[in-house]
Amino acid sequence: MKKLLISLAVTALAAPMFAQSAPARVAVVDVNKVLMSSPPGKAAYERLKKMQDDRIAKAQAMNDEIAKLDNDINTKKMSLSEDKLADMAKQLSDKKIAAQRYAQDADREVGEARDKTLLELENKIKPVIDAVGKEMGLAAIFNKFESGLVYASDAIDITDTVIKRFSDTAPAAAPAKK
Repeated sequence: MKKLLISLAVTALAAPMFAQSAPARVAVVDVNKVLMSSPPGKAAYERLKKMQDDRIAKAQAMNDEIAKLDNDINTKKMSLSEDKLADMAKQLSDKKIAAQRYAQDADREVGEARDKTLLELENKIKPVIDAVGKEMGLAAIFNKFESGLVYASDAIDITDTVIKRFSDTAPAAAPAKK
């Protein structure tokens, strides 16, 4: 009876070791590379770049107006009346404030658009990564450069597989909107 209890105890303790006979496999994926290399990621980048370029162009036009008004004030200050000079100085001040506000608003708008776009892309990439992980029988997949990972062998990098799959499954992005 004692031998039976000992053999049952040994079997119970050994069972978890045999159940985990397959080694846990891990992989890494460079999500930033997926974003920059896939057609949906490239299209999103182009939309954001166009939005930012439009904001920069408008800010530059505002700065050109400010420079022109400032130059007018400096070249005509001897020939203008005090009232006209004060009016132009107020216009200059108002334009500078408007330009600063526009720059802050544009930065916020571009940042919000970037965050929203990245979230949408991440939500589309995650199911692809999950599917690749299940197909490859992986126990864990780490985001290569955002997980605290210091080293990863190229043998466990599934980035190119995810890029190909994401490019194949993601619908083509719509052209940039204003």
